[in-house]
Amino acid sequence: MQWQVRENALMAFETVRTNKLRSLLTVLGVVIGITTVIAVSSILVGLDRDVQSSLNEFGSNTLFIFKFQPGISFGRRTTEERMRKPLTLEDVHAIKESCPAVEEVSTDVFPRIGTRRQPPVARYQGREVDVNYNGTLPAYEAVQNVQIAKGRFFNEAEDLHRSDVIVLGYDADRALFPNEDGIGKAIQVDGVSYTVVGVLQKRKGSFLSGDNSDKQALVPYRAYRKHYPQHDEHFIAALARPGMKAQAEDQIRALLRQRRKVAFNAPDSFGISSAEQIADQFRQITASIALLTVAISSIGLLVGGVGVMNIMLMSVTERTREIGVRKALGARKKDIVWQFLTEAMTLTGAGGLIGVLLGIGISLLINLLAPSLPSVVPAWAIAAGVGTAMSVGLFFGIYPAVKAARLDPVDALRYE
Repeated sequence: MQWQVRENALMAFETVRTNKLRSLLTVLGVVIGITTVIAVSSILVGLDRDVQSSLNEFGSNTLFIFKFQPGISFGRRTTEERMRKPLTLEDVHAIKESCPAVEEVSTDVFPRIGTRRQPPVARYQGREVDVNYNGTLPAYEAVQNVQIAKGRFFNEAEDLHRSDVIVLGYDADRALFPNEDGIGKAIQVDGVSYTVVGVLQKRKGSFLSGDNSDKQALVPYRAYRKHYPQHDEHFIAALARPGMKAQAEDQIRALLRQRRKVAFNAPDSFGISSAEQIADQFRQITASIALLTVAISSIGLLVGGVGVMNIMLMSVTERTREIGVRKALGARKKDIVWQFLTEAMTLTGAGGLIGVLLGIGISLLINLLAPSLPSVVPAWAIAAGVGTAMSVGLFFGIYPAVKAARLDPVDALRYE
């Protein structure tokens, strides 16, 4: 049996080799379908790993509170959402004092959502970079689980005294100080002079923390409000005590509903989420994208399969005398069936392999041209691509193979 499989495979490769262009055109649909699946899978898997890295950095006990539901949002806000008043620093203090399941609380303050404003720019001796500039509390370091690469984070005294000090993200520091240490240097951010006291380590994941996660420019909360008293949009982050995230979320929700005077039968006028919930939301979206990709790719595989069936039927007609000779020499029906099935599977398998190679090439090109868009080709996608391609050959090759096996040897030998 092994010898027959090997012989059939060699015959199939010889047929493909002698009809290269015809074979390529036959499986073009398979190549396109598999290439699409591999390329999209590599992007989705890369993004999923990036999300997981972000989740690991934030920690599973961090809760995010905003006037909208934090996370991935599509479509326009409702009138009720647009009319919601911002959260406040008093809300932060109330959460800290009244929620025993909460260990620490921080907040970011920035311009109102919807305010048209140019991205803030940090400048130093002719060099400049767009930054994610906002005020925050010293507790940000613990709540957001950031690591200091150089220097330190600002402290409570600097916040209370409205000191003009700043902590830069890794990329912002590299852009402003490519060949020197920026600690202790004075920079301009949005026209305000700050002294650099610390630099954050580079984030491993960028999805949950946003594209500007390494271009942060963090200043003390009260120093920011000193320069921008009109900016009152607050994004709150609360660190729950170990094993008490659910209790912390319930306590925060009850407190904010009371403080914001939400009726008992009305929905929340704010949103609470966590890195884990945002990651789950992202995976639901990617699952839908993956399903759509499979559906679109199936069209290519179907076209390729029909092409394979057509070419195999043509091959049966061209090789009728050969089939008659084989039967006359003692070949059984199943031998003929396996001969043509092996040829069909080899044809589509080769197309699947080409599709896998093209998909890997596209993934490498994405990593080269767009490093911020992670792309990783998983081993299962390669195996699934080749396996699916061969399955298409097996399915669409059954009818031509059975037709060949049913040929009468006498009629086949007389065929011209």
